Amino acid sequence: MERRLTPELMDAPDVARDELANALKYLRWVNRRLGGTSALISHLERWSKHWPKGRTITLLDVATGSGDIPLAAVAWARARGFDLRVTGVDNHEATVELARAHVAHEPAITIEHVDALRLRERFSPGSFDYVHAALFLHHLSDLRALTVLAAMGTIARAGVVWSDLVRSRLHRAAVQVACIGQPHIVRHDARVSFEAGFTRAEALDMARRCDLANAKYHHFPLWYRFTLTAEMPGAWTRADAPP
Repeated sequence: MERRLTPELMDAPDVARDELANALKYLRWVNRRLGGTSALISHLERWSKHWPKGRTITLLDVATGSGDIPLAAVAWARARGFDLRVTGVDNHEATVELARAHVAHEPAITIEHVDALRLRERFSPGSFDYVHAALFLHHLSDLRALTVLAAMGTIARAGVVWSDLVRSRLHRAAVQVACIGQPHIVRHDARVSFEAGFTRAEALDMARRCDLANAKYHHFPLWYRFTLTAEMPGAWTRADAPP
């Protein structure tokens, strides 16, 4: 199944606000129930064993959507005594407004209007400990996805987490069944999202081309998704690590 890009309705600048809100609500359910949230937190859990005591940990969440994954990550960190601060960025103005409303009660999260293709213009190298993107790079052409992934690797001081969809006809068919009864925007965007997903070989090749050190691919068949992670060697032992 060749990778095919079709514009997603939720990305349209003039998408109706109530339709966008429904799409984001569905994505929150997907992240909570089908591995999106745990894909990030499971890696933070493992990496946190090396975090210096009392050190504020910073995370950049690219194409943050509702900001629901940052909310879950901050809650996880706080429960374990960590101070996690998250900056969520999105390039869709209405999505940014909805995300700010959704996370307004959480002071550890900031939402900014930033184009993911211009991350390096907005953020300096190593300015965040971790950079995360979930269900976003499949929205982009191969070249643009590479651009964003490379920027994530540059901005991250300690690690990168990229979570996305595994492309296959079986997964596309399964999600169409799962979306029965959902609004048109959800059914349409779910179908075209799987058509634009990535195979294991493609994801690993992108990591190689972006010089992501020690990139590891994790496949979760029941959730129809994968996670690609890269941990920067010695991030917490270098003498020049921020205080």
